[in-house]
Amino acid sequence: MNLEEVSDQMKRYLILEDGSSFPGKGLGATIISTGELAIQTSNFGYQEALTDPTNAGKILVFTTPIIGNSGINAIDYESINPTVKGIIANDVGFNVSDNENFEELDSFLKEKNIPAIFDVDTRALVHRLMNEGTIKASIMDTDDEHAFDQIKALVLPKNKSATVSTKNAYAAPNVGKSVAVIDLGLKHSMLRELSLRQVNVTVLPYDATPIDIENLRPDGIIISNGPGKPKEALKYVNDTLDHFYGKYPILGIGLGFLVLSDYLNFELVDLPQEFNGINYPVIEQNSNKIWQTSMDIDQLVLPDSVQINMNQEYFDLHTELLAGFAINEDKVIATAFNPEGAPGSLDAIAIFDQFLNMME
Repeated sequence: MNLEEVSDQMKRYLILEDGSSFPGKGLGATIISTGELAIQTSNFGYQEALTDPTNAGKILVFTTPIIGNSGINAIDYESINPTVKGIIANDVGFNVSDNENFEELDSFLKEKNIPAIFDVDTRALVHRLMNEGTIKASIMDTDDEHAFDQIKALVLPKNKSATVSTKNAYAAPNVGKSVAVIDLGLKHSMLRELSLRQVNVTVLPYDATPIDIENLRPDGIIISNGPGKPKEALKYVNDTLDHFYGKYPILGIGLGFLVLSDYLNFELVDLPQEFNGINYPVIEQNSNKIWQTSMDIDQLVLPDSVQINMNQEYFDLHTELLAGFAINEDKVIATAFNPEGAPGSLDAIAIFDQFLNMME
């Protein structure tokens, strides 16, 4: 798409559930799409955000001034089939210098059937979301005064992990320790980090049974990140935790952190605004080291609710809530943040090595 074509872009609207609208120019698929608005604060890594299964069902509102100027490449996919409902941006870059190795954002969105709007007053929209919290909205080509009735009537799926989890178990063979990954919406970058450490991985569906895992004879278990609420996911993972907690090393990431926290009866606190970006500092209590982390999460743990002795605790510096912990006696590590970044800092990458050391 060239600049002349951009100027002729059809009008498109973001209609909020209260009937208000934000006009802009259309991009990508021309379908009507409804989802939950989520602020994406990363100033780079839009491809990873678009393809992250944790963002299933969301319309991402990018705060960075421009996206798309580096196109879409074959390396930075977090899933092959993105499940976001749309994207909203202030501006979009259309000229990709390396057309042989990078696809333009517009053609990618059309191919994946994802609608988008740019030339939107994202500053005003983000301010609105910061004040009001989660809002449902639709992307459409007409400013329909009846659209908000349709939005309010939308019932979002309770168990979002079921929509993005693998349907069948699959292996990523290697020569090192064997790990069973319960897929609640895992990112490919996590598998890449495990592969770099020669971990022999088997990925299992969200509803895998203890017998499914026992048959693999793993050295450890990972409960992956993903979309949705922990109580819904715990319905399927509870039996596995009853069977293996304290016997096998377990690592929980993102939603997996929340599932483990809920299982341990920690009190989960809703965040005023969902964390969805790469700029969330956490402090490790023992060392006082601060890590810059990537998070996609809407709850953290109230520290006063924790009645278990922990060997490590990580606190979010914005809220002072618990964002990670390690219990060596139980061989458990859980982090609200993504150790692999993707996008974002690799400050927390040693979490994977710490988990592997628990298997020795």
